[in-house]
Amino acid sequence: MNEPKTLSRDCEVLEIPSGIRHVLPMGTVVRISQALGDSYTVVTAQGMYRIEGKDADALGLPVHQKTSAQPGTFSEEAVWAELRTVFDPEIPVNIVDLGLIYSCAITPLQQAGNRVEIKMTLTAPGCGMAGVLKADIERKLARLPGVNEVSVEVVFDPPWDPGRMSEAAKLQLGFDLDFSPSPSVLPIYKPRS
Repeated sequence: MNEPKTLSRDCEVLEIPSGIRHVLPMGTVVRISQALGDSYTVVTAQGMYRIEGKDADALGLPVHQKTSAQPGTFSEEAVWAELRTVFDPEIPVNIVDLGLIYSCAITPLQQAGNRVEIKMTLTAPGCGMAGVLKADIERKLARLPGVNEVSVEVVFDPPWDPGRMSEAAKLQLGFDLDFSPSPSVLPIYKPRS
C-alpha cells in the first residue's frame, strides 16, 4: 500500500486537515497511507490529501461503485454498522471506535420511514474535515432502507479525549488501556490539540 503511485490524470482532492479542495496534476507521485471506507489518504511532497473512491482510477485502482441501499428492514444495528464505515482520514480507525459519535437518535416518521439524528465531535475543534465527515455520514445513512431523513450535528461539548475510544481502537493505535500512548505511536497518531 505504501508504494509510490503516479497519478494518471488530474485529480480533485481535499487537503488534510484543512479540508481545502485542490487539484493534484497528472504525474504527481503519491503514497497511499490509508485506504479505508470509500476513500484514500495519500501523502505527497506537498502534504496529505484525501482522494475519493470515485477517483481511484487516477491511482491505478478500481473505482469504488456507489452502492444503493440494500433491500431489507431498518434496524439500529444497521445504522451503527454504517457509521463504522466512516473513517477519520488521518487515523485508521472508524469514527464509532474513535468515540466521535456522542448520540444516535432514531425517530419514526409519521408518513413512513425514520429520521436519524447524529451528534458527533472531532478529535480537534479546528479540524477542517468536519464538513467532509458530516457529509460522509449523511450520504451513507441516507442509503439505508427505512431512512428518510438524516441530521448530523458537530458538537464540542464535552470535548473529545482518548478515553472515549474503544479498547480495540486504543490497542490498534498503540495506546495502553490506561490511555497512555506508546512512544512509537505518539509521533504519528498523537491526539491533536
